[in-house]
Amino acid sequence: MLTGPSGVGKSSLALGSGLPVVALDDFYKEGRDPTLPQLPNGGGPDWDSPLSWDAGAALAALDALCRTGRTAVPVYDFARNARTGTATIDRAGAPAVVAEGIFAADLLAACRAQGLLADALCLCGSPLTTFRRRLVRDLREGRKPPLYLVRRGLRLLRGERAVVARQTALGALACSGQEVVSRLAAAAGPAAVPGQRSR
Repeated sequence: MLTGPSGVGKSSLALGSGLPVVALDDFYKEGRDPTLPQLPNGGGPDWDSPLSWDAGAALAALDALCRTGRTAVPVYDFARNARTGTATIDRAGAPAVVAEGIFAADLLAACRAQGLLADALCLCGSPLTTFRRRLVRDLREGRKPPLYLVRRGLRLLRGERAVVARQTALGALACSGQEVVSRLAAAAGPAAVPGQRSR
């Protein structure tokens, strides 16, 4: 499990590991879901709340992938706040899989109880660097209108240390990027085979 603040670089490190990757952000609830938490004063959906995603479905997908070698996951379009299809992730004989996302730490206890958890890492960095990376990514991908992204980014910048504190309290180990790379390489081993994701 690889967690950390939004924009800190989790996806890039996970994809570079040579292991199958489950992007837990694809389990976000759709914008029309009545259970989606809302920001105060009409600020719209609170995408940074742990209640904004389907943790049960994510856990079921991870369990299937680890135990059967394959699983189906949703494909999420952030600009549309909607799931647009499904994809299949194949473990392909890899010794481990990486589940990455800002809410990954919320699954640690359940994954440990089900015998799925090998390691739990929280990628940490400079909040200002994370702010810049997140804004560039979100603008490039057109996730939301620019003013919304700037306001959200400033809010996340102010709260980043609290996010890391929460994730480590849930059991994730705070790590630098280099330490994450080293631990993922150890999990992959010399015989790791990248997983395949098809739509």
